[in-house]
Amino acid sequence: MALAEHAQTPAVAPQRVPLVELRNIRVSFGGVRAVDGVTIDLYPGEVVGVVGGNGAGKTTLMRTLSGARPPDSGQIFVSGQPVTISNPRDAKALGVETIYQTLALADNLDAPANVFLGRELTGGGALDDSAMESATRKVIGRLNPNFKNFKSPVLRLSGGQRQAVAIARAIHFNARALIMDEPTAALGPAETAQVHTLIRQLKSEGIGIFLVSHDIHDVFDLSERISVVYHGKLVGTVNKNDVT
Repeated sequence: MALAEHAQTPAVAPQRVPLVELRNIRVSFGGVRAVDGVTIDLYPGEVVGVVGGNGAGKTTLMRTLSGARPPDSGQIFVSGQPVTISNPRDAKALGVETIYQTLALADNLDAPANVFLGRELTGGGALDDSAMESATRKVIGRLNPNFKNFKSPVLRLSGGQRQAVAIARAIHFNARALIMDEPTAALGPAETAQVHTLIRQLKSEGIGIFLVSHDIHDVFDLSERISVVYHGKLVGTVNKNDVT
């Protein structure tokens, strides 16, 4: 009898824990409330589009996660644990990387030098160029197997190839969550398609992405959920498939 009762007890499915959660975040500049009590989360292997007009507060919100502007109040959680992110170094240590619209690449340096910029590998008192090139080939090969221009200054690369270098720099150092700010701005159709392929590859590897974009086509093509920010407040977060 006891066994029968036990067999009829429904199993409880484990709850998914967000990779990142920003909870009740507030940021003010003087008397202006730039972010007003916003809560937003991100799961592994998910893209969440963050949209809104200029001045809506979406960039300021993401800056609290990147460490560029700590929140005045609210809480940030990573893998369910409360964390303090006071600067970009804190964010990186937690596996949160930001890829800015400008990409922040050193145009006169090649791909390996950019991937390891500020975190160079050394050996025998000198830069270990061979090790850095080998590691760069591996990480970019995951993203774009057709990438060949490892010795060229990134200034000579296409927009899609430059994005690959910027993304490689982030994920090589074990990023779990990416903030991508307008990743296809000023790119042509072919280069935009390359970036979309890169993002889908990151999703397949379990990396979560906050996609900040004005391009509604990017948002609908790539996102599972869409969060709308207006005048510093979260209007709402919807599943893409529920939007027509």
